[in-house]
Amino acid sequence: MGNYVNTGNAGFAATVRDTYVDKTELISFINSTLGTKRKLTCVSRPRRFGKSYAAQMLCAYYDKSCDSENLFAGLKVAKDCSYKEYLNRYDVIYLDLTWFISITENIRDTVSNLQEKVVEELRELCPDVKQEQTLPETLARIHEATGKRFIIIIDEWDALFREARNDHGLQEQYIRLLRGLFKSSGQTDKMIEAAYMTGILPIKKYGTQSAMTDFREYTMLQPEPLEEYMGFTEDEVRGLCQESELGFSAVREWYDGYVLGGNTHVYSPKSVMDALARNRIGNYWTQSETYESLKIYIDLDEDGLKEAIVQMLGGAHLKIDTGTFQNDMTSIKRKDDVLTLLVHLGYLSYDANEKRVFIPNEEVRQEFVRAVSTGRHQEIAKLIRNSDFLLEQTLSMDEEAVAAAIEEVHSAGAAPVFYNNEQALRSTIRFAYISCMDEYMKVEELASGIGYADVVYIPKKGASLPVLLIELKWNKTEDGAIHQIKKNNYPQVFRDYGGDVLLVGISYDTKNKKHACRIEKWTEEI
Repeated sequence: MGNYVNTGNAGFAATVRDTYVDKTELISFINSTLGTKRKLTCVSRPRRFGKSYAAQMLCAYYDKSCDSENLFAGLKVAKDCSYKEYLNRYDVIYLDLTWFISITENIRDTVSNLQEKVVEELRELCPDVKQEQTLPETLARIHEATGKRFIIIIDEWDALFREARNDHGLQEQYIRLLRGLFKSSGQTDKMIEAAYMTGILPIKKYGTQSAMTDFREYTMLQPEPLEEYMGFTEDEVRGLCQESELGFSAVREWYDGYVLGGNTHVYSPKSVMDALARNRIGNYWTQSETYESLKIYIDLDEDGLKEAIVQMLGGAHLKIDTGTFQNDMTSIKRKDDVLTLLVHLGYLSYDANEKRVFIPNEEVRQEFVRAVSTGRHQEIAKLIRNSDFLLEQTLSMDEEAVAAAIEEVHSAGAAPVFYNNEQALRSTIRFAYISCMDEYMKVEELASGIGYADVVYIPKKGASLPVLLIELKWNKTEDGAIHQIKKNNYPQVFRDYGGDVLLVGISYDTKNKKHACRIEKWTEEI
């Protein structure tokens, strides 16, 4: 066994000995691509979403230098018809780009150092074959002399694009190496049985074309059909919670939100496993890297970025165009490029059906709040502080203070300058009550009584707070809003809530350009 060629199964063995969520059916998928034109696979997903575990699993399965049958016995892949056919049958080259960066004194020498060390181990594997200086040429020589076909697994393939983001010369050198391995259809088909790459970013674009067009990519934007391997599924998390004191509902509230392929809910393995191990809900995935990495991007002066962040902090889903993003961290030209990058980094979720982005869960939302509170967009930080005050005044039923606070949000420019309907007024309310997201769930157009309540904030489990039932009126009175709530019996859905329900009527008069507010406590007699 070597460090890079036929590394063995120790990594996967350590994983299986711990609490292991069975993802081995991914092997069946890769088996179906071996030796075909679909044999080049690149899977990109955020940090701490299980990329390295998958790479180590594939190494353990294919590596001919070890016997992994006992490791996989009882796991899902063992039931697949292709399981025995390919188990421990190949020479495997495993390249962890972050490792090569860490052991290379000057990052600019990473690519040459990588090739030198791997070629050296190939020389030990095939001592009778003349070795070349470059890795692609050496593999071609070995195949010509022995007929060997390799499986290549590259973990964190995009590390150079992240760590040396401004060194375009090094990046081009690295891309040339990858093209030498995987772009020449004649040589690649001869010497490569399959390749599997993991990373955070998709393969770098040049213009509209991928740098390696033969790879099939599975990303946070287009994961199909590998959605269930991008993280923990809801069923897997539910099963883990059965053996924990933490309830599934609490785990879901904090860590759910990545919805892939239309309806597959995916969780960060790092967050879930740490929460269960500590028996405590908290920020685990985001704390594995400081919020500075997020702040760098949301501090950019891209047009409309500030407003987009505010809207998403209030729970909005925003339509974006992901097509212009060049899959790197430097070619950022517009707001949608920033938002697309944040999807790949795991800070935003993407609804492929609606083509909208949103903050996925409470863990990430708190990271956004920390980032904007210390970043360049101090007007957003002020908005958050004002929202804290607004919530306090709403709970205190101070109608004048609430109206004044909403007026300030409207004049701050984070909301629509002009109202032309109640929907525009709702946009301001969403911004104004950002602080509600800490302890409330927001529901818009809640079906209740006769019709739909405009905006309802429902306390999260364990929060001793009243329900806030908000009705909006444009060019009508706040008293009319309260009357509509009562007339249509919107509060009846909370009859068994067990706590207070505050009826909040908010109006805007286009003549005097003023907001007004009326707040009442609901009782069954009303």
